[in-house]
Amino acid sequence: MENKPKFHPNPKLKLMDQVREVLRYHHYAYRTEQTYCQWILRYINYFGGKTHPRVLGAKNIEAFLSHLATEGGVTASTQRQALNALVFLYKHVLDIQLAEEIAPARGKRATGPPTVMTQAEVQRLLAGMEGKPALMAKLLYGGGLRLMECIRLRVQDIDFGQNLIFIRGGKGGKDRTTVLPKNVREEMLKQITAVKTLHHKDLEEGFGEVYVPEALARKYPKASRETGWQWVFPAKLRSHDPRSGKEMRHHVLESVLQKAVKRAAQEAKIDKRVGCHTLRHSFATHMLENGVNIRVLQELLGHADVKTTEIYTHVMARDIRSLQSPLDTLPAGTKRQAC
Repeated sequence: MENKPKFHPNPKLKLMDQVREVLRYHHYAYRTEQTYCQWILRYINYFGGKTHPRVLGAKNIEAFLSHLATEGGVTASTQRQALNALVFLYKHVLDIQLAEEIAPARGKRATGPPTVMTQAEVQRLLAGMEGKPALMAKLLYGGGLRLMECIRLRVQDIDFGQNLIFIRGGKGGKDRTTVLPKNVREEMLKQITAVKTLHHKDLEEGFGEVYVPEALARKYPKASRETGWQWVFPAKLRSHDPRSGKEMRHHVLESVLQKAVKRAAQEAKIDKRVGCHTLRHSFATHMLENGVNIRVLQELLGHADVKTTEIYTHVMARDIRSLQSPLDTLPAGTKRQAC
């Protein structure tokens, strides 16, 4: 099989426009495009804003990343994100291989177990929510979804026949399947019915498109108007797509759910640092407590390595009342009476 020919950006474009062109060619998400562009601009500005990255190299990247860790105080994951953006710039945009090993001062890794709510706390939190945010929060907890995985669900991703949710392009671009909680089945049916009604209205008004990957849009030009590709949680108003400029129906903003979860946690008087991801952590921990095999849980969560899943074994509740002390297992003759 022949390798796919390398894409070369238009040399007449400015650098950042070339970056965007290549990112879109490789089908990177718009959020990733924004993030990578921000890091590349910060890198350029760190060296005065006038030096082209082409004349810089691995040692300059190392200096910039070290600055982020020592002066900026960024975490290891943030530093790695910046590194990924710069490697993409040199490899895919400038067509420069970084021969030298990049070994910057490392950012601090987040330590400590994840924050997990008890089932009683989850119940109190969900009881304090209503509408679409409540349904989305139930999916985060009931299926172990990440925030953006829930926000980006399409109508065709919900399989009511098998009670499954298909996660497309999750973290790392991976697809997976998780459970559709039976307790939200009726709510989901009503939500999708409302989506179909809204979509029909958009079509009547001459709109009705949603964003679909560019390769798919070229192969199936009508896909963006099909019901199956509509967002399960659409925004109230149409807006202009930042890439194509077309007026479309985008999905709801993630801040809607984030604010609703934070407010519900405060009202429920949960004295923990609760966010949307806490619901996913709680799902994983409670599944282990209910006896779900850790390998199965790994698949449901979409973890590449089971070691990532194992962190939840450190926070799961354990009933130690049935455990026997080693002292109690000693022969009776070795136990002397106290004076």
